[in-house]
Amino acid sequence: MLTKIPPAPGSPLVPVPAGVASDGPKSADKTALLGATDETASLEAAEAIAVTAPTVTSPVAWALLLILASIWGTSFILMKKGLVVFSAMELGATRVSVAALLLLPFALRHVGRVERSRFKWLALSGVVGTLIPAFLFAYAETKLASGLAGVLNALTVVFTLLMGALLFGQRLTSLRVLGISLGLAGTVVMLLLGGSGGDATPAGIGNAWYGLYILAATIGYGLSVNVIKHKLGGMTPVAVTAVLLMLIGGPALVYLLLGTDFMHKLATVPGAWVAFGYIALLATMSTAVAMVLFNRLIQQSTALFASSSTYLIPIVALAWGALDGEAFNLWHFAGMVIILAGVLIIHRAR
Repeated sequence: MLTKIPPAPGSPLVPVPAGVASDGPKSADKTALLGATDETASLEAAEAIAVTAPTVTSPVAWALLLILASIWGTSFILMKKGLVVFSAMELGATRVSVAALLLLPFALRHVGRVERSRFKWLALSGVVGTLIPAFLFAYAETKLASGLAGVLNALTVVFTLLMGALLFGQRLTSLRVLGISLGLAGTVVMLLLGGSGGDATPAGIGNAWYGLYILAATIGYGLSVNVIKHKLGGMTPVAVTAVLLMLIGGPALVYLLLGTDFMHKLATVPGAWVAFGYIALLATMSTAVAMVLFNRLIQQSTALFASSSTYLIPIVALAWGALDGEAFNLWHFAGMVIILAGVLIIHRAR
């Protein structure tokens, strides 16, 4: 489950746009926001980027937007498929390990240039914005429908703003407070009245509380985005992403190989390689592929246009869930509408 990085979706969530060209210190301060470690988290961070973009949205930009929403919206069903064989802890550790190994060449290229005082902030962002959410999303999806997980991931917008206000002095207007309130209210409607969308209980209601794990993950995403924004300015997005993944990837890989049954399952359990393929695809698409496409989209359009995939990701996630037989009722729909209304207000409020 990305850091809108973001993830994943998602995205375990190491969903991470990076590599935006910088034309100087001021530009670097802004583009460093793109190091957010989850799909949706990355999208919300991009709102603050001042990039010169065309006034008319091109067909290429629309195509990129749809592709990105598809990639990030698919991350939740990929987690579900990985959980068929592997435990939540194994899935989370695998996701982080694969993403870290994928970006290790970039990390080795940049780590020597990082100021020593910044390593603690990179480690903090990596832990709260990637490592912990990877496990929280996976654990939530053991009982919660993947489509609902995709909707709840939109709360990253809410907590990015809230963490910024509580810890970094970001201004809260009345409209922003309204957006935050709607986001939280929609969560209550979706989980308390709609249930989990799963089939472990007759209505799935008892399992709806697993959505609180995703709530906690999005709080971590919100904190991570603000740490990158306020403490890691001047670093390129690829440096932020690759180095923080290197810092957390080592412990994740050691735990995966020595503290779990991952290798034993891979060697003996039928379907284990298929499940591993889903997890590897999750990590790869949410990092290497999505980061390139997202940066291209920012250059082709505007940050506001790029962030609009926040509204498309839940639709894609729900569509995959429906194809996989997950339940989605009117209360779920009402909760989703309320959450996305709150996100829209936050995006538009100044």
